[in-house]
Amino acid sequence: MSLRILGIIPARYASTRLPAKPLADIGGRSMILRVLDRAQQATALHEVVVATDDERIFDHVAAAGGRVVMTGTQHPSGTDRCHEALTLMGAENFDAVVNIQGDEPFLVPAQIDELCATLAAAPGGLATLAHHLTDDRDLDDPGKVKITTDIHGDALYFSRAAIPVLRNHTTGPRHTAFRFLKHIGLYAYRADVLANLVKLSPSSLELAESLEQLRWLENGYNVRVGLTEHPSFCVDTPADLEEARRRVART
Repeated sequence: MSLRILGIIPARYASTRLPAKPLADIGGRSMILRVLDRAQQATALHEVVVATDDERIFDHVAAAGGRVVMTGTQHPSGTDRCHEALTLMGAENFDAVVNIQGDEPFLVPAQIDELCATLAAAPGGLATLAHHLTDDRDLDDPGKVKITTDIHGDALYFSRAAIPVLRNHTTGPRHTAFRFLKHIGLYAYRADVLANLVKLSPSSLELAESLEQLRWLENGYNVRVGLTEHPSFCVDTPADLEEARRRVART
């Protein structure tokens, strides 16, 4: 029996580096609607909903005919917002949730399907994606999260640093000397696992790296990492937004 999976796109209006990011215009369509359009093309999702705490985003998505729910303003993470959104949509109606980043206007629908397949095979009920890193600059960019995994494909650690350190490497590109993995910011949770995750307190590793998924690892949860050939592009800064607009203009 296939899983009944709810795709949730958390969307906050406030952003330190790029305020009103979900409503930013990219070639005549807002970022949040571009993400919604692509998420709705994934075949593994039974339904897709935007979860926001802002009336402007709520009204914008609703006016475009998208499904949207209003969540609280107190949530410290997208995971917490996803849990409330699942409750509002009826937790009994779904087996699992995919947390879809609302700042990836070029999201590839196949990535969501790949993630759902990874979740179906994940004993721990948690899954995410990674892409083979192909640029040494990403190794030294703290905005690009790296992953190491065990032989089963479960995450050992997530870090903003280059992991592992190539102790004896002296010449040539590092990414050709080791199979580095770059994190793709999509998460999938079984509904019962998600309900437990939101009860966990912030952990020391999470606070050190500012990576919520380290809280899960510190508390003994296994996160299965699926591999995708599709890279991601997140809009985090005004420069990213301009690049997104240039990409759309070229198509």
